[in-house]
Amino acid sequence: MEPGAWGNKTVVTEFILLGLTENIELQPILFAVFLFAYVITVGGNLSILAAIFVESKLHTPMYYFLGNLSLLDIGCITVTVPRMLASCVSQVFLFHLLAGVDCHLLTAMAYDCYLAIRQPLTYSVRMSRDVQGALMAVCCSISFSNALTHTVAVSVLDFCRPNVVNHFYCDLPPLFQLSCSSIHLNGQLLFVGATFMGVVPMIFISVSYAHVAAAVLRIRSAEGRKKAFFTCGSHLTVVCIFYGTGFFSYMRLGSVSASDKDRGIGILITILSPMLNPLIYSLRNPDVQGALKRLLTGKRPPE
Repeated sequence: MEPGAWGNKTVVTEFILLGLTENIELQPILFAVFLFAYVITVGGNLSILAAIFVESKLHTPMYYFLGNLSLLDIGCITVTVPRMLASCVSQVFLFHLLAGVDCHLLTAMAYDCYLAIRQPLTYSVRMSRDVQGALMAVCCSISFSNALTHTVAVSVLDFCRPNVVNHFYCDLPPLFQLSCSSIHLNGQLLFVGATFMGVVPMIFISVSYAHVAAAVLRIRSAEGRKKAFFTCGSHLTVVCIFYGTGFFSYMRLGSVSASDKDRGIGILITILSPMLNPLIYSLRNPDVQGALKRLLTGKRPPE
């Protein structure tokens, strides 16, 4: 699709992604690094999914949410790292949809952890299969509405030359810098979206873990505290990585004059977090480790 004339302006209908570097010598190295990261991320998350599927012991609410998180991590890195999407707008929609579900799914996992620690006697009733499905439906519905709103809002903007996106995938802040029409409404929508997709979930997660911490401190035995910490430790680590990299990325990319070095900041949220998640859950979880070993050796899980 070529840029066409509209009034006195040249309207841009396609974008060129600069990538991370124009240095020809570095490109093969970066290609190898990102290919390795992509393979590790997809392979690791698929392994988690396979372990949960074949191990009946892992058919619990915690691993139901973990399985969905693995699917989202595969989706996030797939829509950003490989240049598979022809449409920049499609990439914006899919990325914000998947990342949004990720935010709210982490909140649901924090709630699951809260119930497991604070209300163990009623846990199975409060976190039934119907409740799990309802939580996933709410996560997807909110994220779909947010992604669709941003996609429609950015699609009606006028983009004039240059059509070079100073990033390695299409996202809202770099696209705003190329618009020759007012982005005031888009900025407000981005602020509201960031509040509902980032700040509000973070508040719920913080409140959940405050209650969890209070409950853990009341446990007298060291073994009991260790077990309670183990139950939620992996999830808390993932939350810190996801929100830490996300907030840092958008604070930098949202600046008016993003430098060339800022192109690589998007790596934090699109590659680092999805790649580390399966490692965190597998390295610190003997149940997952045992399931993976049995999966690789072909042994049947214990009855």
